[in-house]
Amino acid sequence: MDLTNFMGNPMRVIFKFSTVFLTIFLGACATGPRYGGNVSYVDPKSIEQTSNEFSMSDVSMVAEEMATKMLQSPALSRSKEVIRIEVSSVKNLTGEYVNTSLITNKIRNTLVNSGRVEFAGGADQNQAAVDTLRRQNQSGLYDQKTTAKMGKMQGAKYRVEGALVSMTQRGAVKSVSYNFNMQLIDIERNVQVWGDEKEIRKVSGR
Repeated sequence: MDLTNFMGNPMRVIFKFSTVFLTIFLGACATGPRYGGNVSYVDPKSIEQTSNEFSMSDVSMVAEEMATKMLQSPALSRSKEVIRIEVSSVKNLTGEYVNTSLITNKIRNTLVNSGRVEFAGGADQNQAAVDTLRRQNQSGLYDQKTTAKMGKMQGAKYRVEGALVSMTQRGAVKSVSYNFNMQLIDIERNVQVWGDEKEIRKVSGR
């Protein structure tokens, strides 16, 4: 390299260093923070304290407590028969994105695995069941002695409804309160036979 010509043009030096710096800066902005290194497993039931948003720890806590309390309610605990329930989607009335289907699924699984509850299919499941019944009974492809028969579905006795709401307060600290409310409704009489709630409060500094 001709150092005399290179150093003799200071503007050329400044331009080259500016170009290199700008390239590095823009690359860092584009990629953002990088996470890497050693990856370790953590207990999924451990309490997350990284933010005051509704977390997977909160999902598990709410679902477990609500399912346990529902099984202990008089409507379910006094029944000598397996009770059929249908579940409505949990309403997310907070200002943040919460995948409430995770709560619904965890509660459903806990109740079903208790052996005391079974769930009637929702609209999507019912349509899939109807399609399967029609295929088995009307396509002519199946031995009719082995097919599931039309008109054998059984209705649910109860319906589960739930909602998640939140309230945020800002002052010396930021406080977020979550309230999860769930009800069990007798479908035939359209009356609530059980209800409970779970409150979670999170505080963080500025």
